[in-house]
Formats: sequence, C-alpha cells, structure tokens
Amino acid sequence: MLFWLLGGVSGFQLPAPEEWSRADAATHRLSPSEFPELPKPLVADLQRRGCAIPQVYTGGRPHNVIRGAFDGVAPVDWAVLCSRERVSTILVFQAGDPRRVTEIATRPDAEFLQVVAPGRIGFSRAISVAPADLIRARHRRSGSHEPPSLTHAGIDDAFVEKASVVWYRHQGKWLQLTGTD
Repeated sequence: MLFWLLGGVSGFQLPAPEEWSRADAATHRLSPSEFPELPKPLVADLQRRGCAIPQVYTGGRPHNVIRGAFDGVAPVDWAVLCSRERVSTILVFQAGDPRRVTEIATRPDAEFLQVVAPGRIGFSRAISVAPADLIRARHRRSGSHEPPSLTHAGIDDAFVEKASVVWYRHQGKWLQLTGTD
C-alpha cells in the first residue's frame, strides 16, 4: 500500500528489507527510570520485566507513559507501552499497583515503522488518554454502533499520522472502540 501511495513520487524507492530491520533496532527506547512521574514501584516492576519505552520518531518530551481512570474504579491507573525484544505491549497498572497489571495490544514494533522522510524510517506507535467524551464524538462521526455506557477514559493506541484504536475496559474486558483514521 505504501508503494501505491508514493507511486507518483518521482524517483521514490521503497527501503530495502535490511533498512527496516535497522530502523527497528535503532528505535529510541527509554529506561523506565527516565520517567520521574512514574511511581517507584512501577519503575522497579517495569525494569524487572525488562521493559524499555519506545519513542516516536518525532522526539519531544518522553512519552508512552500515561495516567488516567482506565478501569472506572481507581482514580489513577497507569498505562505504559513496554517494549521487550522489539515487541510492545500496553501494560495497565490498576490503581498504580504492580500486582494488578493487565497486558493488552501486543504487537511487533516493526509493524509501527513508516517512511517519515526520503531515506528515513521512524517508529510511530503512541499511546494517550482518550476521555469518554472524545470516544463518544469519534463514534458519532464514524457512524459505527453506539459504544457501551462510557464512564471513564480509554487508551488511544495510535499509529501516528495513520489511525488509532481505543482500548476501553468494560465489565472486566478490554474492548476495541473507534479511534481516528
């Protein structure tokens, strides 16, 4: 599909397979200790798990660590995009408790690489808080079925500049709801 999108660009060549592999290995990943807002027990648990936190190619402030009410019970849960051996999973720590963690949305980091400039490939997965009112608005615009009763925030899991899905915990299960496209 990328070739089709860029087919009209004079002289454009798709990167060779080894360039994608190099870009995957070169993705900037931070240690959990580089996030001072993370509670120390979570930093310790993430380090024990061997997590590094991948960063989107655009740089900026460290990201892919968020907090919000994701289960509808605790006022503050934490979600972290944890990369281990080039595969990322969203870890959700209910009430910031490392003993109450759920793993969702496990995907190879390479699936979130894209050509970001001629000759440059960048990692493009980012998580952010999706407030209930934003989830409702996206559903109305998309014309998809009505979401469940929304009482708390979800986690927007984005392929930057492409599309996203919202992970929403409802009745003990993680649902995939309409994100952006």
